[in-house]
Amino acid sequence: MAERAAFVGLGTMGFPMAAHLVRAGHEIAVSNRTASRSERFVSEHRARKATSAADAADGASFVFVCVGGDDDVREVVAGARGVLGTLDRGAIVVDHTTTSAVLAREMAERASECGVTYLDAPVSGGQAGAERGVLTVMAGGDEAAFERVAPILLSSYARHAKHLGSSGSGQLAKMVNQICIAGLVEALAEGVAFAEAAGLDVSAVIDVISKGAAQSWQMENRAATMIEGRFDFGFAVDWMRKDLGIAIEEARRNGAALPVTALVDQLYAELQTMGAGRLDTSSLLVRLRRNRDGRAR
Repeated sequence: MAERAAFVGLGTMGFPMAAHLVRAGHEIAVSNRTASRSERFVSEHRARKATSAADAADGASFVFVCVGGDDDVREVVAGARGVLGTLDRGAIVVDHTTTSAVLAREMAERASECGVTYLDAPVSGGQAGAERGVLTVMAGGDEAAFERVAPILLSSYARHAKHLGSSGSGQLAKMVNQICIAGLVEALAEGVAFAEAAGLDVSAVIDVISKGAAQSWQMENRAATMIEGRFDFGFAVDWMRKDLGIAIEEARRNGAALPVTALVDQLYAELQTMGAGRLDTSSLLVRLRRNRDGRAR
């Protein structure tokens, strides 16, 4: 069933996600901080260009948000021109931004005061997953609201969507996701760098070990491009540092030990000082190659 919806945030992830909603038959309005992105979207897809997040949400049953971080979500959800100012009671805000769990709980409370339900629903799958419509959604908040929105997600840009508990649970799950990715990418980068230093046929080594216990999504999707020195796959070092910072801060609250995550966060910080903040997360290999080449000299 087609729904009247709004999509706020047309960045690397949001633009293709909103496009999938249009293809699924939903009537949507779009809003973006940089107006040219909205203009491009409406020139390519059947949608209304809104003047603000509040304008986009006016009359919508569902609002999907995908912006930068905690402060951006506060602005577009609860700010002076935020969606809570125009949404009718009973509407649902689905926030796909990766934020802190503290922010998710705060927004859920603010929304509830307006008779609106807020779901924290960060995604995994990156730019390619958004473009192909195969993202994984991990959600926190009211389960009945999630059951209402899940068919929309699964018929447009999500392959998997799971409700994980009360408000903040989706964001906590995304932190687990990023913790796991950080360790895997650094391990893969070290393995490739070691194979290069040992004079092995790196592609052949990756091919054989990917058939065994070392296999991972990162190995299948990033090893070849890392070997080729290609690091332009959407999810940038700058964004990963933001996400890892959220996880490390949450760990300070809940007492979890994250020694590997903290180390990889600092390795990404080194990449930023090298001017590589816009390269994708697999660029950890750049640092290792630079250090190896420096020692060789």
